Amino acid sequence: MIGYITVGTNDLEKSAKFYDELFEGIGAKRFMEMDNFIAWSNDPKAAGFSITKPFDGKEACIGNGVMIALIMDSTEKVDEMYAKAIELGATDEGAPGARSDNFYAGYFRDLDGNKLNFFCITE
Repeated sequence: MIGYITVGTNDLEKSAKFYDELFEGIGAKRFMEMDNFIAWSNDPKAAGFSITKPFDGKEACIGNGVMIALIMDSTEKVDEMYAKAIELGATDEGAPGARSDNFYAGYFRDLDGNKLNFFCITE
């Protein structure tokens, strides 16, 4: 159902570098790029993630209560991707761990303060 998700940034170049390096760990590559917009995906016909400088020209800001969850295929991949995000300058919002019987996630904020998590469903 989701086509793509967009978060705002005030520094497109810095944010793009962060996501290029972070998404390298899951094989996602840029598939669309304009002056103020960049999108990544594992397949251009699948769901994607994008960053943009706000089109209204105002400063980008985070949404209170907004979070983007990126599904991984194992707890090890959650750990790896969370660690990579922190290494790249993200801030911790909850280290990887079990949140319920079959839900494992690690939470962080990107360089602009947007909240994301990597998660997997365990069996």
